[in-house]
Amino acid sequence: MITMLLLTACFAADDVAARMAVLEKHLERLAAISVPETLEDQKREKIARIEALIVGGAAEAQQVNDLYARMDEVRAWLWDHAANRPGVDPGEFIETVESWTLRNEVLTATLAKADLALAVTFRDKTWQFAPCDRQDIRLAGRDMSFLDAAARSAEVLRTSYSIALLLTIRGFPDHPDQSLILGIHLSGAEIRFSITSPEDVMDFQVIEWPKPLVVGNGPDTLSVIPCMQGMIVPGDWNERIDRRDQTNSRTLYMPWWGQIEDGHGVITILETSDDGGVHYRHAPGGPTTVQPLWYSSLRRLRHPRWALYAFDAGASHVSLAKRYRRYVVETGRFVSLAEKQARTPNLGKVMGRPVVHVGALYHYVWQSHYYNKERLEANHQLVTFATLAEQLRDLNAKGIAKAYVHLDGWGFFGYDNGHPDVLPPGEEQGGWDGLRLFADTCDELGWIFATHDQYRDFYFNAASFDRRLALEHEDGTFEEHTTWCGGPQTILSAVHAPGYVRRNHDLFAAHGVKVRGAYLDVFAIVPLEESFQTTHPMTRTECAAYRKQCFDLLRARGYVMSSEEPVDRFVPDLDLVHHGPYFTFNDEGRIGVPAPLFNLVYHDSILLPWSMDDGEGGWGIPKGDAGRLHCLLNAGMPYIGPGATEAQIERVNEASALSRRCAAFEMLNHEFLDASRRKQRATFADGTQVTVDFDAKTYTIAYP
Repeated sequence: MITMLLLTACFAADDVAARMAVLEKHLERLAAISVPETLEDQKREKIARIEALIVGGAAEAQQVNDLYARMDEVRAWLWDHAANRPGVDPGEFIETVESWTLRNEVLTATLAKADLALAVTFRDKTWQFAPCDRQDIRLAGRDMSFLDAAARSAEVLRTSYSIALLLTIRGFPDHPDQSLILGIHLSGAEIRFSITSPEDVMDFQVIEWPKPLVVGNGPDTLSVIPCMQGMIVPGDWNERIDRRDQTNSRTLYMPWWGQIEDGHGVITILETSDDGGVHYRHAPGGPTTVQPLWYSSLRRLRHPRWALYAFDAGASHVSLAKRYRRYVVETGRFVSLAEKQARTPNLGKVMGRPVVHVGALYHYVWQSHYYNKERLEANHQLVTFATLAEQLRDLNAKGIAKAYVHLDGWGFFGYDNGHPDVLPPGEEQGGWDGLRLFADTCDELGWIFATHDQYRDFYFNAASFDRRLALEHEDGTFEEHTTWCGGPQTILSAVHAPGYVRRNHDLFAAHGVKVRGAYLDVFAIVPLEESFQTTHPMTRTECAAYRKQCFDLLRARGYVMSSEEPVDRFVPDLDLVHHGPYFTFNDEGRIGVPAPLFNLVYHDSILLPWSMDDGEGGWGIPKGDAGRLHCLLNAGMPYIGPGATEAQIERVNEASALSRRCAAFEMLNHEFLDASRRKQRATFADGTQVTVDFDAKTYTIAYP
């Protein structure tokens, strides 16, 4: 028993000694906590007292606990008075009779109380925003200004990274219960604007805020706008431009734009872009105004709206595009071609190959806009699947070793007709046996076969046509037109699209047709849609989810996925698109200065084909520009068709070789080499440089 007591006492003594050693280690680091010079004497005194207590030692566990508690009191005092301690953003908020001002280390933002005009100063440049006006809130039948509200109140919100002004506006005429909170959040050289609504009771159509930047009309004042592939509008541009639309449209492929003045630049990024849009206007001779738009979601705000403005003291169209690329990378929405090839191995059989676009049947009904009233026989254009297969073999024999094949007009009624009930394949074209032969031919050649498919246009002659499946507008109407081959149609609600996609492609598989890719027409160019159909209402964000589900369904089968144009919302989901060139006046005149803004962001994320014309112009290629030079400048995929000449095949193979080398590389830079902006150079991540002269129709390719 005595032995056990002695052992216990020894263990206890050893434990106390070990714990005291820990306290000694802690004491060594207390002095590392710095305090202002005026408190140094107090710090030394407090630490000295603790040191004396520890030197005095401890005989039992409770004494160790007491010593730790005393030491922790000193540590807490040191943390409370530390010279370097965590804190909130050092910015300041100033209110005067005329304005509210936010300021951080690099930005100053002043909001005028009278008209809510905002001025932002970054470095030595002040950017002035237009004041509020009668278009702040667009309602059905009338417009309203934020200035109409009976009450406005402001408060400051601080985080450890930002300082913000929250402006609450309430008491609108006819809408006394509605309030809106406008947020202006400063963080470094960026401002995030927000719109929220605690009482979301107002039926509205559009909110226009923040207001546009007020810029000059000098030749060096530039508006950089991703209208399709992209354009730069000098302040003194002599043509009128006026476009208003949602994001993810030809008006705005990507939800950003930038403006440059005096070498300074600011980029606007619509972060909640599903319900976002833009209105840009340019009178002949300038200036340019760019207004962000926020559309209602089924008549209401429903979710906060956020826009990011980033300021730069030295900007170019390249730096603005790269700032947006950084944004999509940081938000996890950038998917490289290398990643896409890993998830879809068939994509490797497409990269660096030309696109062969062929069609089997085009049948125009008499109601179609394109119906030929003079030569009626021209309204039925047929090439059998067997003939198309022979054309592919002929192209292969002439020197097109590998290709991606896009087939139109395989359905029961032919191209753009009868959707979404388009199977079985038309018997005139060759039926199931002929389509299977065509697909097998592609397989034998090592070419990828993709179908042109459609799950938005809802034709009246579709077997399952029912208006309850259609997209219904807010006023209870349905879109109707007769533009395309099949004539009368409305719009299928995207709610139902995945079911039709699965049904049709199950039928391909059941009949042994080896489809390797699918082009879902217009899903990646028609802006997101909402539907007020009572049985299945749909927001724009839900529309995007249903379209994405269609892409996912087919990718799960190993398909290479494509759609019409490369709008930002669906770039992560697509491998290639039909085209993504420039917006032109009637396929001829340039709108602004064409610049590859989209490819500066997404070149190594999606494959983009180009026409190979020699200057005739055409859809998306300004008249006088050789499409083949745009293809080379962008290291894009070339188009080629049956009947190509030896010279055309040679050009296509050269473009394919460039694309094969550079498709998966980032376009690092794009330069205008002279004042005419007609001589240009693109540089890719591997060091390859392509230089073109659109006037002389010459080019050089310099490989590293």
